[in-house]
Amino acid sequence: MRVLVVGATGGSGREAVRALAARGHEVTAFSRRPADLPPGVRQLLGDVTDPTEVDAAVRGQDAVVVTLGISEHPMRVRLRGSRGTPLDVRSRGTRYLVDAMRAHGVGRLVVQSSYGVGPTRDRLPLSSRLVFALMLRPQIDDHERQEQLVRTSRLDWTIVQPVYLTDGDEPAACATDGGTDGMKVSRRALGGVLADAVTDPALVGETVAVSGAVRQPVTVG
Repeated sequence: MRVLVVGATGGSGREAVRALAARGHEVTAFSRRPADLPPGVRQLLGDVTDPTEVDAAVRGQDAVVVTLGISEHPMRVRLRGSRGTPLDVRSRGTRYLVDAMRAHGVGRLVVQSSYGVGPTRDRLPLSSRLVFALMLRPQIDDHERQEQLVRTSRLDWTIVQPVYLTDGDEPAACATDGGTDGMKVSRRALGGVLADAVTDPALVGETVAVSGAVRQPVTVG
């Protein structure tokens, strides 16, 4: 499949690109800055908040994977705002992507969100709810808007909600009922989940919670 990864230079985006390329997909990595990517991956520089650039990136694709976010420290963003990325980058970029996908007949959409948003909002531990309220409120609100756009997009969507992400090697446990194992999971494992979701028809219209497997990996679909 021809798969566009948006936000491809972030931690999750890079891992999604690697996993998709390893599975034999024709991958286009869309981002504002160049990055070291696997051989054969097409790199396309552009801004997801520019609808013209988004439209050009989506044209000719079979699927889109969205891993948008703000890479700066969340406390700095909370207190002083982001230096280079709009606070609404997730919802605004996703809106432009959905519009372009409809225009070009691209049906498959996989979006990375965050555990504790939408249907898992009430399943967070109290400590995590406090972190969301104190440090991440603007970004979580944007996740909520993003998820609403996806759910009403009329596309073949899947929302992937990881718990706290690490650069370690924690394997992933996946569940469509909001259940979790460990509250940390590696970006590498998340990249594999995002890549697998692209071709799994059982996950269309599902929200997948991705947590750290403390017993053994759980598969869905």
